[in-house]
Amino acid sequence: MRDKKLRSEALIYHAKPQPGKIKIVPSKSYSTQRDLGLAYSPGVAEPCLEIAKNVDDVYKYTSKGNLVAIITNGTAVLGLGNIGPEASKPVMEGKSLLFKIFADIDAIDIELDTTDVDKFVETVKIIAPTFGGINLEDIKAPEAFEIERRLKEELDIPVMHDDQHGTAIISSAALLNALTVTNKKIEDARIVISGAGAAAISCTRLYKAFGAKAENIVMCDSKGVIHKNRENITPEKLEFATERKIETLAEAMKDADVFIGLSIADIVTPKMLKSMAKNPIVFALANPDPEISYELAIKTRKDIIMATGRSDHPNQVNNVLGFPFIFRGALDVRATKINEEMKMAAVVALAELTKQTVPEQVNIAYSETRLTFGKDYIIPKPFDPRLISEIPPAIAKAAMESGVAKEPIQDWAKYKEKLLRRSGSDNKVVRLLHERAKINPKKIVFAEANHLDVLKTAQIVYEEGIAIPILLGEEEVIRELKKEIGFNADVKIIDPKSEDSLKTRERYAKKHWEATQRHGLTLYGAKTNMRERNYYAAMMVNEGDADGMISGYSRAYPTVIKPIFEVIGRTKGVRRAATVNIMNTERGPLFLADTSINIDPSAEVLAEIAVMTSNLAKAFGFEPIMAMLSYANFGSSSHPNAKKVTEAVKILHKNYPKLVIDGEIQTDFALNMELHQSQFPFSKLAGKKVNTLIFPNLDSANITYKLLKELNGADSIGPIMLGLNKPVHVLQLGADVDEMVNMTAVAVIDAQEREKRKRFKRD
Repeated sequence: MRDKKLRSEALIYHAKPQPGKIKIVPSKSYSTQRDLGLAYSPGVAEPCLEIAKNVDDVYKYTSKGNLVAIITNGTAVLGLGNIGPEASKPVMEGKSLLFKIFADIDAIDIELDTTDVDKFVETVKIIAPTFGGINLEDIKAPEAFEIERRLKEELDIPVMHDDQHGTAIISSAALLNALTVTNKKIEDARIVISGAGAAAISCTRLYKAFGAKAENIVMCDSKGVIHKNRENITPEKLEFATERKIETLAEAMKDADVFIGLSIADIVTPKMLKSMAKNPIVFALANPDPEISYELAIKTRKDIIMATGRSDHPNQVNNVLGFPFIFRGALDVRATKINEEMKMAAVVALAELTKQTVPEQVNIAYSETRLTFGKDYIIPKPFDPRLISEIPPAIAKAAMESGVAKEPIQDWAKYKEKLLRRSGSDNKVVRLLHERAKINPKKIVFAEANHLDVLKTAQIVYEEGIAIPILLGEEEVIRELKKEIGFNADVKIIDPKSEDSLKTRERYAKKHWEATQRHGLTLYGAKTNMRERNYYAAMMVNEGDADGMISGYSRAYPTVIKPIFEVIGRTKGVRRAATVNIMNTERGPLFLADTSINIDPSAEVLAEIAVMTSNLAKAFGFEPIMAMLSYANFGSSSHPNAKKVTEAVKILHKNYPKLVIDGEIQTDFALNMELHQSQFPFSKLAGKKVNTLIFPNLDSANITYKLLKELNGADSIGPIMLGLNKPVHVLQLGADVDEMVNMTAVAVIDAQEREKRKRFKRD
């Protein structure tokens, strides 16, 4: 049964604020009449004439070289079947989005209203001059085989049917690694394939290319084991038909080393699993529900290596590990096709990447102490930032070595650097936040739950498994609003002013008074404070009744921060609390501090803010490269405003010599590596990509982050509070739902980190 709430959210997501998920954005200046004259008439005639003289110049003067067509007829849409070309369009737009965010490839979806193979092939051939590559998608078998074969033969650009080859490449890499872990050889492995569609056929062919023996492979379809004597069998199925005298999947599974599921949910039983050989390898890849659930499989066999297509279990076989990077490498050398050598190179590159040391950023995202090659890590994670710099070069080299590259790469170091720059626009930080929070969700109290947007936030974080919300406010109002938005979950609602809360309110008031009685607060004043939601929420966190707190949506920042400072207080040894905003920019994430609290910090406070910000960056898996900003550069001004930054840098260089930080420096010199290197080669920042900016005062920090947000459309996560005793985070007035969801994830991760540190101290 489909989830009504998910249905509603999905429809709104695709319809608002404008229909669809992709749009075209100009890549050249168009502000003046001269620009327009160059973009179109009369200037556009010049590149047209050059291309007419040499057709290959189309790659030099147009976007063809970075443009992929995603083409379908909607006859085999994953999980939905033959729904037609129009109904498949949202899926294809989604694929376009993945191409862009993972590999910076511009992809356009094209839905063809035909099931005729000849018409399909002819149409693609006619439009092919527009594109640098063709990604075929969601076309039913056996037509998919014929369409791809003919297009690969008749076109001189890369063509790949991802449903076939994407799954084949990723699962092959996982299989090679799983066999290594179990100390088995692929040529000896007995393999059972459940499913005989395009993906299953392609997977099995690739396994054979890596050494699997035909006599050790059994393929099953909906009718059972595929035999050579079966009537009306397709040529593709006949290729993997067996002569063994077995009929059922259960019989095939007996003593098998490997099971590959590309079929339907729940067809593998515990009994079948128990009949497999020692250290069985099971890839249950049916989506959304696998052939056997992960929980049941690992409960049944302790020695199993298990993979699924799901992100909530180890070893996710996810096509996004393949197609963006395969096309990236193919486009970058102007490959005329994606051949077997290139596919095999992708397999080897993915398998080898899994064996390398995992970046801390990935460990943090999955809340692992250290992901290491083994039974629960046989394939890279989709969030691994190394994919963009490792897989495309492997594809490009294979294309060059196999003779299909028209534009070979000469400088591999420069190419890798270019690839890393391409990954800067992806919003990875948000995904890292959410995934990490989901691993160990915490109780977060929302102090303003009587506001609809705050309640929507609580609903999202609850349903996504990011946090366990506690709602503060008038219970009747909250229940009415919950009903309005379809938030039916039984979450805790507390009205601090109600009679039901009296006992807790009195306890909180007494504790609060005892902690602050020598600072002028009376017991009566403490009791009055506890009727106010921000005081009450802060005490909930202080007393361990909640793990973290979110507030600030409906009130000015200073109003919200006052009770938090009074109740929670600063961490021991911290002079001043501070805030950081993480801005997701085209160059990657930027950490900006201090954006909300310290109006004119001293040199000592600036140094403290820098240290706290560096710790935050590390907590998110980034190595901080920090610039102390000013209007001056390295002593060029003797004004006190510049000198205090100079002094802060001296403090940091003396006390934290390993910290990569320097200044005072102007923003353009900090962010422009070439400019910085040429003018200040002596600097600690020379030749490095700055990702953390420490501002000299609140004016400059607050104005900058809001300018970035409003003018450049940069997503902002923050302000993230630093230096408090507990995980409490204050929103900007009027924050939108997405910003509040992100801040809730921050509060959860903050609580996770504190719990981890406490556990480490105990141990």
